[in-house]
Amino acid sequence: MNRQRFGKTSKRVCYGTELLQAIGRCLPRRGLALQVADGRRRWTPRMLVTCAILFAWLPGRAAKDVFETARDAVVGLYPTRRRPGRRHQGFLEALATGSRELLTVVCGALQAGVRRLYGGTWRFMGWVVMGVDGSRVECPMTAANEAAFGCAGKKKTTPQLMLTVLFHVASGLPWAWRRGGGKESERKHLRELIGCLPRASLLLADAGFTGYELLRALMDAGHDFIVRVGRNVRLLRQLDYDVERHDGIVYLWPKGKRSQPPLVLRLVEVGRGRKKVHLVTSVLSRERLSDTQIGGLYRLRWGVEVLYRSFKRTMEHHKMRSDSPRHALVELDWAMVGLWMLGLMTLQAMGPRRRQSHRWSVAESLRVVLRAVHKPRSPRRGGPLQKKLRKAVIDSYVRRRPKKARHWPHRKTEKPPGKPILRMATKSEVLAAKPLLELKLTG
Repeated sequence: MNRQRFGKTSKRVCYGTELLQAIGRCLPRRGLALQVADGRRRWTPRMLVTCAILFAWLPGRAAKDVFETARDAVVGLYPTRRRPGRRHQGFLEALATGSRELLTVVCGALQAGVRRLYGGTWRFMGWVVMGVDGSRVECPMTAANEAAFGCAGKKKTTPQLMLTVLFHVASGLPWAWRRGGGKESERKHLRELIGCLPRASLLLADAGFTGYELLRALMDAGHDFIVRVGRNVRLLRQLDYDVERHDGIVYLWPKGKRSQPPLVLRLVEVGRGRKKVHLVTSVLSRERLSDTQIGGLYRLRWGVEVLYRSFKRTMEHHKMRSDSPRHALVELDWAMVGLWMLGLMTLQAMGPRRRQSHRWSVAESLRVVLRAVHKPRSPRRGGPLQKKLRKAVIDSYVRRRPKKARHWPHRKTEKPPGKPILRMATKSEVLAAKPLLELKLTG
């Protein structure tokens, strides 16, 4: 028997359509054109950015194979548009040519998306809490990469890139980064990133980010910090330089900087026994930030280590695919954008309560979007993409035994930083500090 249907017919919805919408919610509405006046241009800005993000999400070591899959997905996502170029070298060259301008537009939109997402919880006690850390990423062992980047690790290692990332603690997402040759300094990168910090940030950093000039630059820019210190840091007590006086006040005043004012800091010890950690902070008042709160905030810095593990292992970016230095640098930039985009899409799919109580899972999010990437024109099954992303959270079970590997051949054996060298200021140092204090008070 024939049955007559009334009302509107249901429109077939594809995961590719929903994926394109999710990416579009993170990208700016203006600045990334889908059509250009130049008819010879095969890679328009929006298609180029979309392909770069898919290139970062897809697994695989061969750049050519990964590009072909990403290009096929782009064609499926934009079926009515002109087909982009077929050569992966042409794609990488087009991306490298316009990368700086495209990154400015895309990263600005991603930062604005994080700000909107966290709204009233954007600041904690008046600060935007950020973390920073550096890590090295390997590159293919070509003569060009060796000449451009060098080998900064042990002998017989591949060429490496140094990557330093600013990390938004509340969301677990990257905020800004700098990259360069493997022998470049984390401190140099952070000096360049100070301008990228939101107003009145509280920066959490490990022992590699100490130094008078760096900490002075952070304070002069209006930011506070909590930094771990070790044996390579010499601190003074009772310099009588500042009005604020209590047992925790110390001074960082290297001999080569005696013509400049000393840094007035607060020394805090957290933990017990072998796990004791020594921290210095620019927040001098215990009423504003207690020792317990400082220890709790510093432990949140571990989130940047989780970010690097997800970036290198889950997303398989521990080694770049590109043979040339120019393409390797651009590939690293857009791999970071891919991680950022994936996290923002997932957090946007979650409600505020779930966003605050659950940490998003990179592996689960990647699993969801890759289904749409491989079959963009297939009809969806099992619910909307947003619903699947909403459930992409880490496991909530309680671990009953340590996750430490039984045998890990590449385990690092670095010694802990130890305890900073702390001594009383001499009479000559006290006298030398007085003119600087008078200049500070009169100025």
